Amino acid sequence: MNRVWQRHGRDMLLVAPFFALFGLFGLWPVLRSAWLSLTDYHATEPPVFVGLRNYAELFADERFWMALGNTVTYMASVSAIAVSLGLVLALNFGSHSRLHQGVRVAFFLPAVAGGVGAISAWKWLANSEAYGLFNSLRAALGLEPARFLGDPAWTMPLLVMVGVWSVLGYNLVIFVAGLRAIPEELYQAARLDGASRMQQLLHITLPNLRPTLVYVSLTGMIASFQVFYEPYLLYGAVDTVGGPLDSALMLVTYLFDRGFRHLDLGLASAAAWVLTTLLFSLTWLNLRLIGREGRR
Repeated sequence: MNRVWQRHGRDMLLVAPFFALFGLFGLWPVLRSAWLSLTDYHATEPPVFVGLRNYAELFADERFWMALGNTVTYMASVSAIAVSLGLVLALNFGSHSRLHQGVRVAFFLPAVAGGVGAISAWKWLANSEAYGLFNSLRAALGLEPARFLGDPAWTMPLLVMVGVWSVLGYNLVIFVAGLRAIPEELYQAARLDGASRMQQLLHITLPNLRPTLVYVSLTGMIASFQVFYEPYLLYGAVDTVGGPLDSALMLVTYLFDRGFRHLDLGLASAAAWVLTTLLFSLTWLNLRLIGREGRR
């Protein structure tokens, strides 16, 4: 031990503050949440151990299944549209010309200027009153105003639109980087053999871009599963966080509602661990697919 301390003591002292802070603010809250998920805890009294009762109550709650269904629908829609449009834009605006660089910057701006201000702007655009931009455009076309923020039929399309808008520029930049990593010699050889643009896309671009496609798709799915501030800021109200008929209720907003509005911290911790399990599964799938692509 003395030899180890003499050899590595200084290094251990240097990294000790990090591990202390990580244990206090990272590891301890995770372990505490796991314990609370097995207790009846409402923040006003000491937690009481109840085993798996919170999980049984969670899986019997219709609002939880509504939140899970909304989250899966949102994730699938945003991922499919953002990946497809990002790839199309990268194929058409991926050169070094100033015009294409300007287009990429314009699409990437939401990733930089997003947050509360951007969602507030979307809330004005989709305002159900006649002064909302979308309803102003409908009025110019002779259509009646629509209740974009009050009609459940509009909830998911609006959330998907905001989600795609916020991640499209990021996907575009990643795809452009992936396209530039493909050797130009492959395209030159294909053109010499008389391959069309579609054949080059199907037999050169997409196969070589597959690791990037897997990465963008699965990281986008993981991020979509954690969506919170878009539905909360667009549809959150004094009496509900799920919007009209819970059509905007997501897993994280459900967790927030049960934990910080109803103070049912035991059930909220159980919901957090279910969400963690789902995210872990997606991450495992991501690593398996990327590892499989790397071995090919």
